[in-house]
Amino acid sequence: MEQLSLLMTRWYVALLAPPDRDERGDVPGWVLVTVMSAGIVMALWGLAEGELKSMLRSALNSVK
Repeated sequence: MEQLSLLMTRWYVALLAPPDRDERGDVPGWVLVTVMSAGIVMALWGLAEGELKSMLRSALNSVK
């Protein structure tokens, strides 16, 4: 009887377990995220280029 109970429990868990998923990921999704991130960085760089340069100069001058 104990073996039957164990077998039924394993069968129940196997039926309720989610199916194995392919772990390769969503390549087009990651490409889109990467391209969009690069676009955001370029847009922010274009807007704040002068301020970023002055911050860098100020930081480097304070090290001297």
